[in-house]
Amino acid sequence: MNNNTNPDFIVIKAIEDGVNVIGLTRGSDTRFHHSEKLDKGEVMIAQFTEHTSAIKVRGKAVIQTTHGEIESETRK
Repeated sequence: MNNNTNPDFIVIKAIEDGVNVIGLTRGSDTRFHHSEKLDKGEVMIAQFTEHTSAIKVRGKAVIQTTHGEIESETRK
């Protein structure tokens, strides 16, 4: 049995070095539970699970989902 909340994958492609991808927990207390750093051109494929309720992307990246594509911006 697959316990994933949403079996759809999201794709994150770094447009610059040092893009942070941070997984946040679900439940009454939202906390960081996993972090990855991507360099330019690197791609990460992720999905929401019973433990992951949100994914935060910090830095310039393209994020693709079944709902569409969005580009995050570099903090100024």
